[in-house]
Amino acid sequence: MARIAGVDLPRNKRMGTALTYIYGIGPVIAKDILAKAKVDENKRTDVLGEDEIARIRDVIEATYKVEGDLRREVSMNIKRLMDLGCYRGLRHRKGLPVRGQRTHSNARTRRGGKRGVVRR
Repeated sequence: MARIAGVDLPRNKRMGTALTYIYGIGPVIAKDILAKAKVDENKRTDVLGEDEIARIRDVIEATYKVEGDLRREVSMNIKRLMDLGCYRGLRHRKGLPVRGQRTHSNARTRRGGKRGVVRR
């Protein structure tokens, strides 16, 4: 089993798909990484050699910010907005949608479940 950026890649999956299990790597970036590392994207994770895994790991470390570093950066950006007190920061603080979606009838995921009327 291949382990890259602290993530165990799933067995018997194509490398193009398996790399997307790493936070911060989507299908397009996975294809780019494999091209730079000179690894076939249709190759399965089971048949990867140690040298290929090392090349992929080197490309990711040199070029992209993934997993813990990326999560930390995103959370720090959100914290910065909240500390500034700008509109987006206030929306994050209140737990409401940030990007202009309507909240009158939708946004249940962000706002939480319905609150019923409390009866006596």
